[in-house]
Amino acid sequence: MPSFDTVCEPNMVEVKNAVENAAKEIGTRFDFKGTAAAIELKEKEITLTGDADFQLQQVLDILVAKLAKRNVDVRFLDKGDIQKMGGDKVKQVVKVRSGIESEQARKLQKLIKDSKMKVQASIQGDAVRVTGAKRDDLQATMALVRKEMAELPLSFNNFRD
Repeated sequence: MPSFDTVCEPNMVEVKNAVENAAKEIGTRFDFKGTAAAIELKEKEITLTGDADFQLQQVLDILVAKLAKRNVDVRFLDKGDIQKMGGDKVKQVVKVRSGIESEQARKLQKLIKDSKMKVQASIQGDAVRVTGAKRDDLQATMALVRKEMAELPLSFNNFRD
């Protein structure tokens, strides 16, 4: 029975490289000299620090540019609130999304069921497995999911005939 998995997985190696390149650019830029502007990656959290909200936005813009250059979708980033630190410094934690949340998975499963295609969708942890009798039905389902779930950076893997 043909099947595929719908997943939401960033390329963490590329994310790490983009953060390192952004940190290097922040260290060499003239407008960041002598300021608290910094960026670091721990596990799946990117911490941005700066002197003011404006500076945080500049650091975030640099990060987004570096991610785009490395073909990492910026929809993987989940920005947190800006927090005050000691003194006049601020920080922002940006989480890197990984896996489909259960609410989104149920929405995806309902979308596939309501489409009246001859496929079945089942939630398997943080992925959604779609099975069907024909390969063409699966490809039509992929097209539907890409179109309808545009807010999530979904990818399809484990395609089996």
